[in-house]
This record gives sequence, structure tokens and C-alpha cells, in this order.
Amino acid sequence: MRKLKRFIIVLLVLLVIFAVYVEIINRNSRNMTYRQKVLKAVYPAWMWFARLTGKNTKELSGNKQPAVSFYSLKAILNNGDTLDFATLKGKKVLLVNTASNCGYTDQYDDLQKLSDRYKDKLTVIGFPANDFKEQEKGTDEEIAQFCKVNYGITFPLVKKNTVIRSADQHPVFQWLTDSSKNGWNNEPPSWNFTKYLVNEEGKLTNYFGPSVSPVSKDILEAIRK
Repeated sequence: MRKLKRFIIVLLVLLVIFAVYVEIINRNSRNMTYRQKVLKAVYPAWMWFARLTGKNTKELSGNKQPAVSFYSLKAILNNGDTLDFATLKGKKVLLVNTASNCGYTDQYDDLQKLSDRYKDKLTVIGFPANDFKEQEKGTDEEIAQFCKVNYGITFPLVKKNTVIRSADQHPVFQWLTDSSKNGWNNEPPSWNFTKYLVNEEGKLTNYFGPSVSPVSKDILEAIRK
């Protein structure tokens, strides 16, 4: 009985410490659910564990001329404007399927850092999707507000869409995941925050799994090429 009491006391103390840690990490967060706060707090540990186990760490590369031009694509942004990909010529483009309630959600912070750091040579585009465990249930307005107040997102966000293979798959992700269109890659998103990099000539050059940090050495090298 005495050992049980000690165990319960230790457990309660650890829970209190963790709760305090969560609040400290999220001292500047606004309008986050407690789940979102916890996910943000444990993100570093989650990324460490993912790298340790090799979960969602796949990387692929290629450099073939696409059969369908990347610059023929368009996307409706969450504010209703149309983004014509022809306006992206001459810059690299990093396309990422995103979600607000995922263990990888804190990657928004690093994606914004990339957007700021390489604004003259890189465009980051987020594709919010509810495809993986329904981790993006919000409306376009809610998603935009969440990203703005918690991560200061200024890069384009597309209207909530479907990125996995289906009849409703977004045309951009149809291109990204079909070798008959992009030239070489058939790899679909394995989870939220899968990343695809297109170069200045409209060629798909890289696929990065969700556990590959946006500011990882490999992604930074691919952007700098």
C-alpha cells in the first residue's frame, strides 16, 4: 500500500510538472485547444522518436522533365483568390499538406522561417487536408486564423482539400504523385506535412517524409542548389 501511495504521488507530481511545461511552451499561443498545446510541447520529442525509429523519414529525388507542365496548374487559396502556378516561374516551390491537430503541426513554425529566409528564391504553399485521422476539421477561416495567430503564417494556404489518392484528390497533388505527369514520382503523402520540392524550371526534384524537418540539412541543401 505504501509503495502504491508513493507511485501515485510521483505520478501526480510528474503530471503537474508536465502541465506547467505545456503552459510555458505555449505562453504565446492563442486559441489553441489543450490537445494542440500538448502536441506543440511534445513536438521535439516526437521528432526525435520518429528519426530514431525511421518513421516517415523517406526521402526521394529525381530530375526529369514532366509530361504535364507544373506551370499549367492552379489552386484556389483559402481567401478565394486563384494562384496561377505560372506566376511561380523562376523560384523553387515547397508544397506541403498540413493539419492543425497533428504531431507535426509545429512544423508550421519552421516552414514560415524557410519562407522568410528564402523569400527571394522559394515559395512555400500549404495544403490543409483532413485526410489523416481527421486532424484538420476546421473551416478555411478557422485554419487561417489558427496559422496566423500561433505561427505568423504569411505564405499561401490553399482551400481545405484532399491530397491522398481518390476521386477528390487536388489536381496539384495528382501531379505531384503521378509519374506520368511529373516525370518520376508516384509516392503519395504518408501523413500530414509531407513535402515536395519543385525547382525553378518546374521540375519535381525532391520528396521528403513528414519526419524530415523543414529546416533539416537535406531540405536546406535542396533549396540552395
